Amino acid sequence: MEQTNEQLTLLSSHQSWHGAIKTGPLVWPALPGAPQSGHAFEDEGVKGRCCKAQICLEAPMEQDVESPVTIRQPKLPKQAREDLPKQLVDKERAKRKIQRYVRKDGKCNVHHGNVRETYRYLTDIFTTLVDLKWRFNLFIFVLVYTVTWLFFGFMWWLIAYIRGDLDHIGDNQWIPCVNNLNGFVSAFLFSIETETTIGYGYRVITDQCPEGIVLLLVQSVLGSIVNAFMVGCMFVKISQPKKRAETLVFSTNAVISMRDGRLCLMFRVGDLRNSHIVEASIRAKLIKSKQTKEGEFIPLNQTDINVGYDTGDDRLFLVSPLIICHEINQHSPFWEISKAHLAKEELEIVVILEGMVEATGMTCQARSSYVASEIKWGYRFTPVLTLEDGFYEVDYNSFHDVYETNTPACSARELAEMAVRARLPLSWSVASKLNQQAPPPDQQKERPEKGGRQGEDQTERNGDIANVESESKV
Repeated sequence: MEQTNEQLTLLSSHQSWHGAIKTGPLVWPALPGAPQSGHAFEDEGVKGRCCKAQICLEAPMEQDVESPVTIRQPKLPKQAREDLPKQLVDKERAKRKIQRYVRKDGKCNVHHGNVRETYRYLTDIFTTLVDLKWRFNLFIFVLVYTVTWLFFGFMWWLIAYIRGDLDHIGDNQWIPCVNNLNGFVSAFLFSIETETTIGYGYRVITDQCPEGIVLLLVQSVLGSIVNAFMVGCMFVKISQPKKRAETLVFSTNAVISMRDGRLCLMFRVGDLRNSHIVEASIRAKLIKSKQTKEGEFIPLNQTDINVGYDTGDDRLFLVSPLIICHEINQHSPFWEISKAHLAKEELEIVVILEGMVEATGMTCQARSSYVASEIKWGYRFTPVLTLEDGFYEVDYNSFHDVYETNTPACSARELAEMAVRARLPLSWSVASKLNQQAPPPDQQKERPEKGGRQGEDQTERNGDIANVESESKV
């Protein structure tokens, strides 16, 4: 046994020097100086174990020397491993760009592709020109006038060339179609003077040129049409009420909080100008994809959000900023949406403010939108209207500010159910008392009927209890 202990000591020192300490059951190798035969051990069991240990350790030792060293990564705690997918999901949501249907500035984020019937744009050329960007509109404006001047200038030069006026320049006996027209440049200048009705008096058409008179009439009529078309196009584009919508502002965020005991969705609108919007009205749409019961998928389905259409609250007198309120009831698309559910929803609320510009009488429309991340649950808007000495003042620095308020995190449906339960215990208690006071059916059969006064008293008691029950239910 002393020799066995020496073997264990040598084995541990050899393994620490080799640098490959193994976990698992301990085996005994054949070490230098140790007996190779099993007769050195008196115990046959020890002999068998030593022989087997010698065979088992030779191969792992060689593998440890030849195999590369592998470094194991440290294991994270269980809670950290569980929170890691949530953190990755949150990062992916933050990195994912929100795809809007209507941008915050009111422009629709929709592009029309594969439109084959492009001729339809030419049938309404006036609207097409008005809808073009300013750089293209100005380019077309200059191009149309230049082309018409060049075309009619070429026609005047062609008439002079065919009649031979260019061959008799300086001949006082020759009567040309247009006096002092001696080339294409002078013909181009005469075309500009004719179409713009400048009439400097140096180049004048004569009465000996009927073709020139006809061309003069044609150019005058076409020039008036071109002037009316292009000037009208520029006037409409300049006076478009789109720029008026720039001074109609919407709050950056929408809020959900309690108002008059009901859960409400609210946002704020305001007008920065002193000239007001006449007949202003507000509308709201919920943009959310849905799937029908038959399995049909409807992308970007539009649902109306009631902002006071029934009561007339959607018609605004927009002198100062107003808070538009949508009551979340059983007819609202937010009826079953809670605070936790709202954070997971992919929806968009589009708000549309319409009215007539007081200065021009043209209809103006301003738009904005709110995605789910821009709807703050449990907040209210900071008041912006204060009473000063003889007037009201609006502080637009606080127009977008909100403050937190106590708001239940459950949905409006759950809130309504809890309110119903809170009103029911009185009626339930009366009904339970009636059930307790009523005897079992068997006892009622066994009990003899009592006539006279007892029956009348029992009837009066039952009537009183029934009256109490009906009053409690009411």
